[in-house]
Amino acid sequence: MTILGLLPEGLRDRLPPQAQALASLVRTLTDVCGGQGYERVAPPLIEYEASLASGSSRERLRFTDPVSQMTLALRSDITGQVGRIAVTRLAGQARPLRLMYAGQVLRVRGDQLSPERERTQAGAELIGSDGPAAAAEVLQLAIAALLAAGVTGLSVDLTMPTLVADLAAAGWPPGRASLAELQALLDGKDVGALKALGADAYVPLIAAAGPAPAAIAALRQLDLPEAILARLDAIAALAAGLEGVTVTLDPTERHGFEYQTWLGFSLFGAGLAAELGRGGAYLVARPDGSAEPAIGFSLYVDGLVDLGLGVEPARRILLPPGTPAATAAALRADGWVTVAALEDAADAAALRCSHVWQAGAAVPA
Repeated sequence: MTILGLLPEGLRDRLPPQAQALASLVRTLTDVCGGQGYERVAPPLIEYEASLASGSSRERLRFTDPVSQMTLALRSDITGQVGRIAVTRLAGQARPLRLMYAGQVLRVRGDQLSPERERTQAGAELIGSDGPAAAAEVLQLAIAALLAAGVTGLSVDLTMPTLVADLAAAGWPPGRASLAELQALLDGKDVGALKALGADAYVPLIAAAGPAPAAIAALRQLDLPEAILARLDAIAALAAGLEGVTVTLDPTERHGFEYQTWLGFSLFGAGLAAELGRGGAYLVARPDGSAEPAIGFSLYVDGLVDLGLGVEPARRILLPPGTPAATAAALRADGWVTVAALEDAADAAALRCSHVWQAGAAVPA
């Protein structure tokens, strides 16, 4: 049995025009970030596994380096690599440090909504601050990038990843449930199990999920510590500043936000069930053991391609044999993609050309 042409599960070839659409979308997203002061970095696809701070270790493909005999891993996320660069190579740069990136990531297996194992990830990280102003800048930047890529029906789902742990530390009674059990039951919205374990105090958090204004109002009715109320005020201001998008809040959602701190968010668009991106506030570990606040986002560009975005109208023109090089160069300078015919009988349609160069003019094919 031959495997020529077969690919491992979760991997795929990008063919024309989708491969070009992917490149075009990456350029659009990074141009938007670059226009707001974010500078590009390009970390390697493979690192020592111990250096990969973000992404679950269960999602990484690993192997032994034949040179160093140490364990290497293919990155499943780029955020941690950007953080590593920030606190090592760029430790002396002024803060806040604004960095962006784009590249491939690989995970061991996909899931039901996103079965692909290889994805193109693009994003931006603001390192040195994670306060309300930084959060507003980063979230609005993510929205601007997606709008520039052509996404419609944008919605943002906000979450408070450390809320449950903070409430438990502040004295909210967990009953017979451990913190891990509380978080798991709240993730599963299991009211019955929470009550059975005597953790009734946490049940109202489940109902306080939905459109941001209503969810925030419901949370304010609870006996929350002052620090969490201040955090809620920041989230309310952030949500109010997001114009033209639907904003929801699920205060206990933690799946995929395990290393985020006071704020996490997911981004969705019309026509795609899976999220287009996610982000939030987090801490970057420095070599001396201290930590630096940061906030950023990652966008999954393949989902945008699957929505049909990034495909540019074909302006391909077939040039007959003998067309002067200067003519071809002038056409390219005018925005045409030139395809040189190797024989007089070349078929413009088969070569996906919209026009043919005839008698000094572009003629529709």
